[in-house]
Amino acid sequence: MPAPRLLFVCLGNICRSPTAEAVTRALAEARGLPLSIDSAGTGDWHLGEPPDRRMRDAAARAGYDLGDLRARQVTADDFGRFDILYAMDRQNLRDLEALHPGGESAELRLFRGHDPEGGAGRAADVPDPYLEGGFDGVVRLIERTSTRLLDEMARDGLA
Repeated sequence: MPAPRLLFVCLGNICRSPTAEAVTRALAEARGLPLSIDSAGTGDWHLGEPPDRRMRDAAARAGYDLGDLRARQVTADDFGRFDILYAMDRQNLRDLEALHPGGESAELRLFRGHDPEGGAGRAADVPDPYLEGGFDGVVRLIERTSTRLLDEMARDGLA
């Protein structure tokens, strides 16, 4: 069975989705789980830029390195290259649904659907720290959710 291919998606690909990429990759590697992981944004404002300095600092405090990551935008090809596209919030999910070219088998899901402390409505969103702050809390939320995601994948024999 090929390694599951996961794409984490937020708005600009400089805060939440690159953090989810780095955290999930590190946790999967620590468990020896073979996954293909990437991240992208629905917008094009930050193409080629590294993650936001505040997010890199918060991730580093938690033991994760975002330094090599660069922002990119979701493409139509991503819907065929990845098995699951994880939206960081409900607006990102709506944007992905609108971008979906059809005919591709990628599943679209909310990332916090795996969060043991997640919920409905706004609680289903990973807060965007770019304007709101709270970078350390977002890293902890992503770590918690990624841990549960990997637990579920391992339990279901997907990784």
